[in-house]
Amino acid sequence: MDWYDPDVDPDADDWLAVDGLEKIQLVEEYHRDEVIGIPEEAQRMHACLHVAVENQLASQDRAVVRALARLMEEGLSRHDAVHAIACVVCEELHDLLERNVTPEAADARYYAGINRLTAATWGEYSDD
Repeated sequence: MDWYDPDVDPDADDWLAVDGLEKIQLVEEYHRDEVIGIPEEAQRMHACLHVAVENQLASQDRAVVRALARLMEEGLSRHDAVHAIACVVCEELHDLLERNVTPEAADARYYAGINRLTAATWGEYSDD
C-alpha cells in the first residue's frame, strides 16, 4: 500500500497485509498532508485509532461494518464515521484501564456502544 485516505475504503486484503507500524505511518502521512489541526503530540494516537477501526473493518467485524454503513447513511463522511467508531474504541480502552473487567464484558460493552452509535450522538460528542 502506498497511501491511505479515510474517505476511501481500502482493499481489505491489501490493508491486512501491511505491517502495523506502516499502517500508522500511512495514516499519519494522510493527516499531515491534509493539515486538519491535530496537535502534534496526539497524531500518533489518532493514527493508532484509525488503524484499530480500519483493522476491524478489513477483518469484516460485522458490528463495525454495520456501524460504518449506518453512520454514512446518516450523513457522515467515511472519515467522520471512522472517528465516531474510534471514540467508542477510546471509551472502552479508558474503561479497561480504569476498571477490572473481563474481556467478555469489555467486548459486550464495546459492541453495545457501537450498536448505539448514530450520527446524532457522534455530533453531540464531537461538539464537546
